[in-house]
Amino acid sequence: MEEDDQQKATDLVHELVLRLLSQNPKTPNTHPDPNSPTFLKTLRYAHRILRSRLTPSVSPDSAAIAESLTRRLATQGKSSDALSFADLYTKFSSKTGPGSVNNKWSLLHLLKIVSEDRQSAANGLDSSLLLLPNLNLDDAVLGRGKKKDWSNNGGVLLVSKDPENLRDVAFREFVSLVKEESEVTEEVLVRDVLYACQGIDGKFVKFNSEIDGYAVVDYVKVPRATKTMVRMLSELGWLFRKVKCFISESMDRFPGEDVGTVGQAFCAALQDELSDYYKLLAVLEAQAMNPIPLVSESVSESNYLSLRRLLVWFAEPMVKMRLMAVLVDKCKVLRGGAMAGAIHLHAQHGDPLVHGFMMSLLRCVCSPLFEMVRSWVLEGELEDTFGEFFVVGQPVKVDLLWREGYKLHPGMLPSFISPSLAQRILRTGKSINFLRVCCDDHGWADAASEAAAASGTTTRRGGLGYGETDALEHLVTEAAKRIDKHLLDVLYKRYKFKEHCLAIKRYLLLGQGDFVQYLMDIVGPKLSEPANNISSFELAGFLEAAIRASNAQYDDRDMLDRLRVKMMPHGSGDRGWDVFSLEYEPRVPLDTVFTESVLSKYLRVFNFLWKLKRVEHALIGIWKTMKPNCITSNSFVKLQSSVKMQLLSALRRCQVLWNEMNHFVTNFQYYIMFEVLEVSWCNFSKEMEAAKDLDDLLAAHEKYLNSIVGKSLLGEQSQTISKSLFVLFELILRFRSHADRLYEGIYELQIRTKESGRERNKTQESSSWISEGRKAITQRAGEFLQSMSQDMDSIAKEYTTSLDAFLSLLPLQQSVDLKFLFFRLDFTEFYSRLHSKGKES
Repeated sequence: MEEDDQQKATDLVHELVLRLLSQNPKTPNTHPDPNSPTFLKTLRYAHRILRSRLTPSVSPDSAAIAESLTRRLATQGKSSDALSFADLYTKFSSKTGPGSVNNKWSLLHLLKIVSEDRQSAANGLDSSLLLLPNLNLDDAVLGRGKKKDWSNNGGVLLVSKDPENLRDVAFREFVSLVKEESEVTEEVLVRDVLYACQGIDGKFVKFNSEIDGYAVVDYVKVPRATKTMVRMLSELGWLFRKVKCFISESMDRFPGEDVGTVGQAFCAALQDELSDYYKLLAVLEAQAMNPIPLVSESVSESNYLSLRRLLVWFAEPMVKMRLMAVLVDKCKVLRGGAMAGAIHLHAQHGDPLVHGFMMSLLRCVCSPLFEMVRSWVLEGELEDTFGEFFVVGQPVKVDLLWREGYKLHPGMLPSFISPSLAQRILRTGKSINFLRVCCDDHGWADAASEAAAASGTTTRRGGLGYGETDALEHLVTEAAKRIDKHLLDVLYKRYKFKEHCLAIKRYLLLGQGDFVQYLMDIVGPKLSEPANNISSFELAGFLEAAIRASNAQYDDRDMLDRLRVKMMPHGSGDRGWDVFSLEYEPRVPLDTVFTESVLSKYLRVFNFLWKLKRVEHALIGIWKTMKPNCITSNSFVKLQSSVKMQLLSALRRCQVLWNEMNHFVTNFQYYIMFEVLEVSWCNFSKEMEAAKDLDDLLAAHEKYLNSIVGKSLLGEQSQTISKSLFVLFELILRFRSHADRLYEGIYELQIRTKESGRERNKTQESSSWISEGRKAITQRAGEFLQSMSQDMDSIAKEYTTSLDAFLSLLPLQQSVDLKFLFFRLDFTEFYSRLHSKGKES
């Protein structure tokens, strides 16, 4: 039946060709000969067309192809043909119903291909290679009643049915061609690629050190495309070797400091990923045992493995292995928090696969680091054997534990922990260690448990992990708040920090007035002696006597016992005033606040205030001496008027100079005691109440002390005005000694004048100027008073000059309070006018 149908189709084609050739306008009224070469060539061409696969790669659109043909005719200069074709196509497309062509687009496409094929033949090209390949027919095909040999045709896929199984024939020929080009089957290459992906050389795929990768050996004939594909697939093995080598080297060095627990966790995370990778390879090796079927064969099961299938299987493992290789290169020289931070930077990725992979990796890598944070924040334990944590401890003295015992290591701070959070973590652990070591307190454990409960975490290991930064910050905040509050409560209540600060203010800053005045009175005569002749034990007795004689005796005995006399280093020419000072002995844990540098500042302030008190005490002593009215005494009635005038002038000059000095000292002392010490103490008290942790308390105390030092003209920026102030103090002390000499002389003159009237006839020693008679007394009195007047004038002149220099420097100071001091000292503008007159003259 099939042979009859085929013969019938052949006869129809034969008849069609005869009819078309007979209607050729170039040879009208000519009946073609069926055996002529022209007829046979045309018939063969018709068979080629019918056997060809003419399906195009464009979508079927008859209007578009008609437009294309019309445009081509127009561009070739055949405008009339283009118009004729357009008219014919309009009639062709509008015809519908019985006898019309349904698939108009296919017909137009066929005509276009035939036209292009004929044009190629006219240009001398082999059209069979261009448009209709592999369809040349033997002459036997054209014979009537002869059977066609379809098996000898190369052929391509047909659009119509394939009764002769040409498709299978084509695939078998393709397989034969591939076998001729390759000496190795694809199954063998697949197994070798799987070996290479495990870092093992296969039979034909081996590691090539020259190209640093796996490739097919050169002596095996393999198509170029296959070699390229094997090289692409074997990249996974190269990456695997790098990761595996890093894990092996790191674990061989462990427990070395260059690896550490974070590095070990990183290796463990990589090893877990490699375990999943091994499982995948096991599945693929099982599939590689099945043969690769031909495309034409019906495959009952699809669990075979080809190179192209490996590309699909390796897509996800390739991404992960590349990431692991990049991390291995990045982390070779890193450890601890630096390693975790470097890995964290690669987690900021938009690909969900990469992001999820990095998150699972970081959870494993950061677990030791988060455990260190938990242990430090809740227990105060620094579990950092290999120096990986961003908190570093070092052995120091107990008084330096808070300030220098623990520091941040910026190089080990991972990027997912902010610097502010790191500072809170550092301070929380320091607070626990300070309570445990310095305060001998264990109440912090309850505070840590409360903090863990409030933050919703646990105090056990593994309670925190990567990706829980908010939970970590909440835990640190709660722990810091509770532990810092407990620390301040211990300092304030158990160790009485505020009371100790008040005791220092009373005794070192001379705030206890009755104590200071009594101490000044009883040690003054002793301190006037050379420093080498003064015993510190004797001064300690004076100190104890001053405490018992003043209200200081009612203070806490523990604080009074810390107050001691200190003799500073001195030379041979120093007096007791130059070396005497008081010191306050802080004990643990208060020595964290009152360090040696802090106590040295207190010592500077004490020496300054002690000198100021000494100057005030000197002026008070002068006033006590001046109080008896020596001028109206009857003893000077018989003196000459010139001597009386000299005496009155000297006394008046002394009184005026004392008033000037007393005005300056009184106002300056008021400024120091009230505007500096009291205001600074008031601010410090407020900041103590507002302090939330020990760092705030230390900062408040440092600010308090620096405020006193700066406003008392003891800072580095006030050295010039400080020298001018000390010159004024020295002049006042010189004035005290001259005033004592003056009044001692006047007092002796009174006595001698009275005695000279009763003992005028007595014989006196020639060296005694008082006993030489009234004339001698008058002469010596005049000389003495003249000398004292000159000394007073000299001191007054120096004092005025020094005070003017001091006042001129006050407005230049940064502190506003010093400018108000200038207003208090010169509220009548007396010194300003005097300064202006001095400039004019």
